[in-house]
Amino acid sequence: MRTGRHVTYHLHAHLVFVTKYRRGVFDDAMLKRCEEIMREVCRKFEAELREFNGEADHVHLSVHYPPKVALSKLINSLKGVSSRYLRAEYTGRINHTGMGSVFWSRSYSAGSCGGTPLTVIRQYIEGQKRPA
Repeated sequence: MRTGRHVTYHLHAHLVFVTKYRRGVFDDAMLKRCEEIMREVCRKFEAELREFNGEADHVHLSVHYPPKVALSKLINSLKGVSSRYLRAEYTGRINHTGMGSVFWSRSYSAGSCGGTPLTVIRQYIEGQKRPA
């Protein structure tokens, strides 16, 4: 649990970003650099990149973020900033793949994770009924 001035929260998201046309551009060095970039973006949003890994054509992130952050804005920044840096730093590697001027696919996967199972939450709420 993390706390803010008027909030206690435990928000986690599992994110998956896929390269444009699922082109296999990542090697170990490029994945490491991508993780560094995404950690810095998360830091600026007061979020924490808890886990990062990937394969040649996609990356997985586990992010712990505060409630004041709109997840879609964080995702747009993660994809936008990493695209700019990776395209600038790995121009030769990316240009030969035929990806054009876009690095990431427009789509992404985002799922909430962690915390109490929904069945336990439902039982807790049902147990909070007011006395008659």
